[in-house]
Amino acid sequence: MSGVIMYRVKKVLNHNTVILIGSDDNKEYLVMGKGIGFGKKITEYVDVRPEDTIYSLQELTERGDAREIVKAVSPICLELANEVLVQAEQAFGKIDRSILFPMADHLEYAVKRIQNQEQISNPLTEDIQVLFYKEYKVAKCIKPLLLEKLDIEIDEHEIGYIALHIHSAIEDEKVSQAMQVARAVRECITLVEEHTGKKIDVVSLAYNRLMNHVRYMVARALSGEKLKLNMNDYMEVKFPSSFQMAALICGEIGRSLKKKVEDVEIGYLAMHLERVASDELNETE
Repeated sequence: MSGVIMYRVKKVLNHNTVILIGSDDNKEYLVMGKGIGFGKKITEYVDVRPEDTIYSLQELTERGDAREIVKAVSPICLELANEVLVQAEQAFGKIDRSILFPMADHLEYAVKRIQNQEQISNPLTEDIQVLFYKEYKVAKCIKPLLLEKLDIEIDEHEIGYIALHIHSAIEDEKVSQAMQVARAVRECITLVEEHTGKKIDVVSLAYNRLMNHVRYMVARALSGEKLKLNMNDYMEVKFPSSFQMAALICGEIGRSLKKKVEDVEIGYLAMHLERVASDELNETE
């Protein structure tokens, strides 16, 4: 790529981050690499090296135009977001790097919030940690980076939001949809706990299975996909109380998503609820 396309400098953001214009397409690119901006002048031609990272500024994201985000966000937050994506790529392989812009934007606000002592709380943090375990593990790399670069201490709630951005970079799912999934899972677990009068152990296998099932159930409701096999008659007779609870939960989740959760989902959810209930029972015996 660098051997063919020539790039000229439009703006130097700092020593390691520049905005370049491709000579063949006249489009703007954000390019990051060690020392790429050092001593560079506007309109000067630059060789982009294989180790440098190139982002197109033509992207439109959930948080707006990439070009506008780059203007509003500090270069250090762009670099930090890039570093998180480098780690994500090592963990997951190919990812959608356009998530850099909303992630950098989020980091910019997070830094300001922390500097103003406005800590946020995220009621879904625990669910994100389990639901998007690998993404959360990668997102934790932001903690030492922020401490080193800006002397800022970030908490687990903020890391949870970074994990959602990573998730949307590896799955074809927007951050807002990942939040909907986490919220629906939390709602489901709360309803189960209220009905059974018992707290569900978040590290149990049954909980993880239930969580994953609700995750895909929400994705199906949002996409309109339907399950083919109907287990409702069997589950209603065999496990009436789990079936009743599943019907109630499907209704609640449908209302909060403003999408219909298909009736066929009830039987499958009932099966997972029954597993959670029997696991709890076995542990108390």
